[in-house]
Amino acid sequence: MTQKPNPLSSIKVNGPIPAHLARSVIEETLRSAILDGRIPCGAALRQQDLADLFGVSRMPVREALRQLEAQSLLNVVAHKGAVVAPLVQGDAVETYALRILLESEALRLSVPLLQDEDLEQAARYIDELETQSDYTEIGRLNRLFHMALYSRAPNRRLLKLVEDGLNEEERFLRFNLEAMGLGKLSQADHQALLRAAEDRDAERSVKLLEHHLNRGVEVITRYLNGPEVQAKNTPK
Repeated sequence: MTQKPNPLSSIKVNGPIPAHLARSVIEETLRSAILDGRIPCGAALRQQDLADLFGVSRMPVREALRQLEAQSLLNVVAHKGAVVAPLVQGDAVETYALRILLESEALRLSVPLLQDEDLEQAARYIDELETQSDYTEIGRLNRLFHMALYSRAPNRRLLKLVEDGLNEEERFLRFNLEAMGLGKLSQADHQALLRAAEDRDAERSVKLLEHHLNRGVEVITRYLNGPEVQAKNTPK
């Protein structure tokens, strides 16, 4: 019988981890491995295996897994424990409809409160996106650009929900952006959105954001409904 590969085999731990840093180190290490695909969708992460890998007790492991679950990167499944969450699939329209509601409100609240440094940082992310060809990095920069514009929204719970949605999109884009042929598509949208934010025009910003996200719905839905993806997802 062929033995299944261990999803944790790609993770290297350098030396003992100080107790006060254990939770954050485990969380960030696992988060990076999930985002870059070293730990694939559907992989079960068992607390004792992780405790042995990192050389710690199960308590910081449990805390790290809770944080990753809150970021929508893990699901808790009966009899399997923590399982790496799937990428965006056939519910892309519903996912983006919710994102439009949440992100529009975050942007509406944030724009009047944005500082010059927030706008300068957002502009830097656009510049980096222009020259970036690594799809992993494109997904990360896209998330950071949007969060830079939402960051002054005073409702922290809203921001948490928004960031969870962007984390989910980042994972999807990392593995599908090249196949979708998106690349530079959203840059004009990003630049227009930044100009509206610089003018402190919240309503224009929200309209541009809605247009931008609806464009994403169209492209992703077309991609997911395409013959290659359908064939890949059809049970053999």
